[in-house]
Amino acid sequence: MAKDELEQLSAEITNNSSPNEHGSAHFTVKVRPTLPDFLTSVSLKYVKLGYGYLICRRFYLLVVPIFLVMFGAQIGNVLCQDLLSSKCDLRDGLFLVALLIVIVYLYFQYLAPRPTYLLDFACYSPPDDLKISKEEFIELARKSGNFSEASIDFQRRVLKKCGIGEESYMPRIVFQPNYKITLNDGREEAAMVMFGAINELFATTKIRPKDIGILVVNCGVLNTTPSLASMVINHFKLRNNVQSFNVGGMGCSAGIIAVDMAKDLLMAYPGTYALVVSTEVVSFTWYKGNDLDKLLPNCLFRMGAAAMLLSGSWCHRWRAKYELQQLLRTHHCMLYKSFRSIRVEEDAKGMQGVSVSKDATEALLLPVSQHLDLLSNQTKSTAVFEHLCIVATSKKVLDEMQRKLGVEEDHMEASRKTLERFGNTSSSSVWYELAHLESNSKIKSGDRIWQIAFGSGIKCNSVVWKALKNVGKPIRSPWN
Repeated sequence: MAKDELEQLSAEITNNSSPNEHGSAHFTVKVRPTLPDFLTSVSLKYVKLGYGYLICRRFYLLVVPIFLVMFGAQIGNVLCQDLLSSKCDLRDGLFLVALLIVIVYLYFQYLAPRPTYLLDFACYSPPDDLKISKEEFIELARKSGNFSEASIDFQRRVLKKCGIGEESYMPRIVFQPNYKITLNDGREEAAMVMFGAINELFATTKIRPKDIGILVVNCGVLNTTPSLASMVINHFKLRNNVQSFNVGGMGCSAGIIAVDMAKDLLMAYPGTYALVVSTEVVSFTWYKGNDLDKLLPNCLFRMGAAAMLLSGSWCHRWRAKYELQQLLRTHHCMLYKSFRSIRVEEDAKGMQGVSVSKDATEALLLPVSQHLDLLSNQTKSTAVFEHLCIVATSKKVLDEMQRKLGVEEDHMEASRKTLERFGNTSSSSVWYELAHLESNSKIKSGDRIWQIAFGSGIKCNSVVWKALKNVGKPIRSPWN
């Protein structure tokens, strides 16, 4: 017998007797085929594959609609037959219809791909007494006694070319002689802009604070204990099981990161609202030394905040303004120039400030082409986006972005106008830009809006929204 045939047989003792008087024992040996090795069996692989398909969400996305169509057709057939034969039982008919409605609801609620809707958003408009012109900025900076004439002259030249107008907002406290950065000042500014934006959002949407189930707050430099998210929870008395997160140290691109977090959380906690708050605290980024690389943010950063209300429920589509189409995040921190381009550090005298290197613009623009290629490939359209919102960093960056993207001036209007009117409000600036588009009634149903922002690292993040309706001029807007 061949060796392979022997390996497929097994022996078993089936009858074993005790030794007789001569010391010998009798037993019976039964030979039968060996059981297959299921662990290495090819058939088991197919069992595993079938099980994988069975528990896969995509399986249900494919099968359930077919089942619903067949079930609905069967119900329609039964009802038609009953009506024709005059045997229709109203209770049976209503039961079948109700059952179909429940199945459809469960499918869309738990099995269908869950969308992310932007119901509305609000941007904070600070009071007029915080407006500051370029000349007033230089005058107050000189009176503070913190800067040398060379530093004053540098800041004047930056303000002249940066693209910021005469009505942006700043906390006057930073110009006080011998001003020392304190957590209390940072908290007060954060409370003013965050609570102001959230109040505007609640007033517009008529949503109660108790309805918020997810909270994500982002701020680049100010990170306190308790967190900014805790400040929001305490002030608005959000419910005690709210899922709250505080994003810090991620720069001007953190607003889109916060949206990404909220999107994922809405998948895990369906049927609730997500509140996203984006801000930066100018009084905590202020530098009162004479290192030129740290004086640049003094000239660019301005007060501002935005609050966004998101939902993942199909039921909220009718009241939503936008639906999230694409979200792309890339990180370039592995490159030394990118890693060192924007950082918070102290100068030789121990004064803290945000340092911006000469390589920052180059590092910021590096991932732009990659984002455009990836997003345009996904949309498969030549006219990729109707509107563009680029984080309003500075005129130089916006000029380079326009050149790199090859877009017309119309696409740059929202970014340039936001920079001129509000300055660089960091992660919230893309929302001031969207508010500008809305205030000019430029958003039509089906329009796609590309928001792109850069942050320290360098991180480049993009989000694409699709307008679900013609968005008219809002009653509440920072541009009114």
